[in-house]
Amino acid sequence: MVVNKSAGGRTLSLSTTANGTAAAVAGNLQSGVPFLPKSPSFHSGLDLLAGREKSPIIMFCDPTMHLPRLHEANASEREQLLIQKMQQCCVLFDFISDPQSDLKWKEIKRETLHEMVDYLSSNHSCNVLTEAIYPEAVRMFGVNLFRSLPPSSNPNGAEFDPEEDEPLLEAAWPHLQLVYEFFLRFLESQNFNPHLAKNYIDQKFVLQLLELFDSEDPRERDFLKTILHRIYGKFLSLRAYIRKQINNIFYSFIYETEHHNGIAELLEILGSIVNGFALPLKEEHKVFLLKVLLPLHKVKSLSVYHPQLAYCIVQFLEKDPSLTEPVIRSLLKFWPKTHSPKEVMFLNELEEILDIIEPLEFRKVLKPLIHQLARCVSSQHFQVAERALYFWNNEYIMSLMSENVDEILPIMFPVLYKNSKTHWNKNIHGLMYNALKIFTETNPVLFHTCTQQFKEDRKTEVDKLKKRDEKWHRVEELAKRNPNFTVSIDNSLSFYTDLARSPINDLDPTIDLKSLEEDTKYHIDTDNRKNRKEKPLLRRKSELPHDTYTLRALNDHKRADEYLATPPDVNKC
Repeated sequence: MVVNKSAGGRTLSLSTTANGTAAAVAGNLQSGVPFLPKSPSFHSGLDLLAGREKSPIIMFCDPTMHLPRLHEANASEREQLLIQKMQQCCVLFDFISDPQSDLKWKEIKRETLHEMVDYLSSNHSCNVLTEAIYPEAVRMFGVNLFRSLPPSSNPNGAEFDPEEDEPLLEAAWPHLQLVYEFFLRFLESQNFNPHLAKNYIDQKFVLQLLELFDSEDPRERDFLKTILHRIYGKFLSLRAYIRKQINNIFYSFIYETEHHNGIAELLEILGSIVNGFALPLKEEHKVFLLKVLLPLHKVKSLSVYHPQLAYCIVQFLEKDPSLTEPVIRSLLKFWPKTHSPKEVMFLNELEEILDIIEPLEFRKVLKPLIHQLARCVSSQHFQVAERALYFWNNEYIMSLMSENVDEILPIMFPVLYKNSKTHWNKNIHGLMYNALKIFTETNPVLFHTCTQQFKEDRKTEVDKLKKRDEKWHRVEELAKRNPNFTVSIDNSLSFYTDLARSPINDLDPTIDLKSLEEDTKYHIDTDNRKNRKEKPLLRRKSELPHDTYTLRALNDHKRADEYLATPPDVNKC
């Protein structure tokens, strides 16, 4: 090993020969040079240099002294200079236990990374990505980013609320961000050669990259999403492996942990991938939809990734409409029973599916779908009922209903009419009257038939309740004749008798179509006037103080790519 020290004592150049090892370098650094960084993690990247036969490690100790800038160096020197700078950036620093340590060395690394990012973004880098650059770029990326993530701040997997909860940001982000940007520019460079890079960006690299998606820092997951998408587009041999490993993450998330921070980002990547699938769809893609994507609806933290999940499912149905029936039946199978916000999300997704459904596929799922819609309309949670009634404002869904009104109206009429009289929320009354009016205009004859049938059913129900009430009244009279009859028994029987009589007054068994139309018009006009006068309800947010550093860091972060576009799969894999 040769150590060269300048006269001013500011610059140190270390060069290892073929027989030298990283351990020897580290030992000499620690014992012989007192002015090198003292961070305990300083040498954590040196072990990757063991067994190498070229390229010295160069570390500058004074921020006023720099290697020649890449833009200023001769073309013949840029390759070696870039390699030296990447090796220099393999040194890691401590940002957690002692953030104030090694400040000038941290700044040197940040400036070097920033210079390399600018260099790859400029026109000067067109011919600099030689074969020797690829292993160094991948090695620098791995040394800085492939790490064990800290324990989750939310181990129970509770639902993350973006308005209330603040994410745990990565302390070393000033360096990590520039490493991500450098590697992204490296992948997007004009003369990037996948055939040279495939020796270093392999399955092990992809697996380590996917493990980082569990990071709690949304800025890091945003970079990872873009980088993985670029790798999927450029390395055809890795596409099947990437999809398989994403499936494994989803399986573990659904059936084991129910906690993972990167599900939304992975689904966004898959949405772009599904959009590029060749037709006809392979059987493995259909299995992925039915066995992986649809069970994701079961997880309690669905709201975190539901928009991306719904997009993926709609993309599948646009590719193959024959999948509509199993998808809708699976949604009905997983339909929430007691979680109203989740039920609203299911209704949103169902409307997106119905917007693209074909009439023939709609008929296959007509009855179970309308029965579930009827249950939502009659929900006592006004947001669920309101969201279900908004289906009647969708022109395409109404055209499907009009074509099958003979089967839909007998199911929906009792629910709509009953809740138009008894629902506690007045806004729901107007929406239900509007739905009844649409059915009246669609098929007046069938509407009249349903009305008469409903009157007969109500009359039968009322007669049945009256007979039951008379029987209990006779039981009550016989009980009073018993000498052991007490007041408590009398009160309990009277209570039950009143309870038996009560269901008959929830509806008037007589229905007049003319009065129904007048009520419909009155309720709609009244609701419109109220909506114009009343102020919108605002959700009261928490008054807890926010972390200004977190807010500023998230606001300063810019997405690397606003939209993901997967290139076509030439091998149809």
